[in-house]
Amino acid sequence: MMKCLFSHALILFCAVTASCQSKIPFKDIREGDVVFQSNISPQCEAIRQATHSVWTHCGMVFKQDGKLYVYEAIEPVTYTPLEDWAARSPQHFVVKRLKDTTVLTSAMINKMAMAGRKYKGKHYDSYFEWSDDRIYCSELVWKIYKEGTGLELGEPKPLRSYDLSSEIVKRTMEQRYGNNIPLTEKMIAPSSIYASTLLKTIYEAK
Repeated sequence: MMKCLFSHALILFCAVTASCQSKIPFKDIREGDVVFQSNISPQCEAIRQATHSVWTHCGMVFKQDGKLYVYEAIEPVTYTPLEDWAARSPQHFVVKRLKDTTVLTSAMINKMAMAGRKYKGKHYDSYFEWSDDRIYCSELVWKIYKEGTGLELGEPKPLRSYDLSSEIVKRTMEQRYGNNIPLTEKMIAPSSIYASTLLKTIYEAK
């Protein structure tokens, strides 16, 4: 009986996921768009509690060989087909775009792609350091926009400015940093980019 219930639950989950993904307007997504999702993992839960936001991961859309990909900082930094990226969390998925779309000319998109190319294959930065040696998701998006267009999508803030009071946040910091927590290290969270006044929402499911 338990096996039967599990099978029904799995079928229902797959049906809901497929339904949610079918509503995503992939044809309306463009290069230069920033996409957000909410993932389930201890780190994502810590980010969620530290930032008070459901948005724990983000990436940037580029086209390769006529197909849209999300350029994202996972392990390692890579291009992921847009539909595969959205399938991870179709119920919690957002597409944002610059309000001033005149900025995103073909030349500017190419400039941003060139700016981001140097990060391809770099390791994911689980310590959230503000350097180019390793890089994390929102840092990648922020730096590509800054280097490519000169625009800052959100303001990097020191670690101490986030809510570090929850047990999972404390435990995660202790595991990463031990007794040397870099409270003054500037960081950019997905939520800060999400809240940028330079962006407008194209699609949101949450």
